[in-house]
Amino acid sequence: MDPYQERLSPAWWLVLALFLAVPTSVLIFLPLSLLLGVTVGVVIWLSLVGILWWSAPVVRLTDESFSAGRAQIERRYITRVDAIDPDSARAAKGVDLDARAFLVIRPWITPVVRVHLDDPRDPTPYWVVSTRAPDTLAALLNDES
Repeated sequence: MDPYQERLSPAWWLVLALFLAVPTSVLIFLPLSLLLGVTVGVVIWLSLVGILWWSAPVVRLTDESFSAGRAQIERRYITRVDAIDPDSARAAKGVDLDARAFLVIRPWITPVVRVHLDDPRDPTPYWVVSTRAPDTLAALLNDES
């Protein structure tokens, strides 16, 4: 079993906000049919939520590697990991960001970890990865890095 795994799924408020597709669809299709409008709206809402859920990246830590979305790196190339609290995360994802950094961030998950790398074949200095448990992930990665 993997020591850490997290799907960066959409927040509840985003799913709720996407539900606005239903009344919008009802207003558009009301001249034709109320039932058609509700049906189209629910189908659109379920499609949007399904796409967000299906496309949500997975952050996974194994004994040998760390992966965020489709990217994966061996743990031996990780030098250190910094847990960045929600207050400092905005700067870490913006003005303090190195343009060569690899990002797996979602706007509905504020805290991030910065995973510093030392891979001679890769110019990427670090990864910035969204996570709901930055302290836990940083502790697990720093434990054996």
